[in-house]
Amino acid sequence: MLVLLPPSEGKAASGRGTPLKTGSLSLPGLTAAREAVLGELVELCAGDEEKAREVLGLSEGLRGEVVKNVELLTAGARPAGEIYTGVLYDALDLASLDAAAKRRAARSLLVFSGLWGAVRVTDRIPSYRCSMGVRLPGLGALGAHWRAPMAEVLPEAAGNGLVLDLRSAAYAAAWKPKGEVASRTANVRVLHAPTRKVVSHFNKATKGRIVRSLLASGTAPAGPAELVEALRDLGYEVEAAAPAKAGRPWSLDVLVDEVH
Repeated sequence: MLVLLPPSEGKAASGRGTPLKTGSLSLPGLTAAREAVLGELVELCAGDEEKAREVLGLSEGLRGEVVKNVELLTAGARPAGEIYTGVLYDALDLASLDAAAKRRAARSLLVFSGLWGAVRVTDRIPSYRCSMGVRLPGLGALGAHWRAPMAEVLPEAAGNGLVLDLRSAAYAAAWKPKGEVASRTANVRVLHAPTRKVVSHFNKATKGRIVRSLLASGTAPAGPAELVEALRDLGYEVEAAAPAKAGRPWSLDVLVDEVH
């Protein structure tokens, strides 16, 4: 099983350990694309601060994020699973999983990123600020920048099992499973049951709890149909729609009564 996650906007501080080594990150086929974004981002943030804030979409109160990006090559690095914070990651709570569940997380979780493309939770990265919606002066829109290298690398990373896609739209645009991989992909939404609407906070929290439940239970669904049954066994209310055509992903709605 491969689980595709969005990053968090907020991030923990960089560590005091060894600085980033791009060649040590998972999915080495993305290295050149990562280094291109990294170099462009550091150069942007080391120059005109106001321009950097404008490009990155940062408010006056987030001016410190520009300085953080300037130091990406020298800052200490920590496992990505410790860097990403926020509602989804608080609910996932990787640190409190038992050893077996942590090993499953290391194998199966892939966090998408405007800067790194995608990383595993064990990859050591510094804290940064660069969303997938950014358009860098020398590279253009990051979503478009990542499409070709992702198309080369991600099908192999997906292996032969279930692909559970929990990404937001901006990050999903960087790689859309196709063909046989798409047929074993499940796109999941979380809806407030009474209104059938997506509400951001509990959407993220429920996705975090879903991933935690799967990791903690050791459940390894072979495909989308098995995922539906596994989630129901774990206590989730799920509505599923198989694709009308071959080579398309499944659509799963997880219904939640209370916003929390």
